[in-house]
Amino acid sequence: MAAHPRSQHAVAERVPRAASDGRTIVLGVLGLLLVVVLVWIVSRPEPDPVAQTAHVEGELPRSVGSWSGQQLANAAIVIQAGRDLGLSERDVRIGVMTAMGESSLRVVDHGDDAGPDSRGLFQQRTGWGAYEVRMDAYGSAVLFYRALDRLDGRDELAPTRVAHAVQINRDPDHYARWWEDAGAVVEAVDAAGVEVVVTPR
Repeated sequence: MAAHPRSQHAVAERVPRAASDGRTIVLGVLGLLLVVVLVWIVSRPEPDPVAQTAHVEGELPRSVGSWSGQQLANAAIVIQAGRDLGLSERDVRIGVMTAMGESSLRVVDHGDDAGPDSRGLFQQRTGWGAYEVRMDAYGSAVLFYRALDRLDGRDELAPTRVAHAVQINRDPDHYARWWEDAGAVVEAVDAAGVEVVVTPR
């Protein structure tokens, strides 16, 4: 007669139920917290490091060539600053061209290897003025135009050489590629009939 097989009992290390539940809750909370932090980092808006003294009222074109959105608003502010100072339309266009070449018409809060302290639309270094002014689209344009206005004989120079004389870029011809774009943007902003409202600090 065959013997009955012995029943085999699995041997397992037992963890007290209370300790297991506690670890699960802690891990769940940590996981949820991590998800919340990641969502906040991804979705938070870019901070505006300096309150701007000028804003555009009215509807700008959706785009002008490769320029759009806040770039066109910044161009409108640069245009207004030059006209407020009584400069020529050529000077105003040079201002827009220069901001295109320096920052792609963005108020940037960083410099580069050549100028780690450069800031704003015109990538102006500390010697140009206070951080808050260099980071203000209108204020930085005024700084640029005042320096440009001191440049004698600028109407006899090529636009890129005028910008270079003010900015002291490594390449005096650096800005030439944006001269036509600057003209198109000025024309489009004027045609839009927007108003730039400036609030002094």
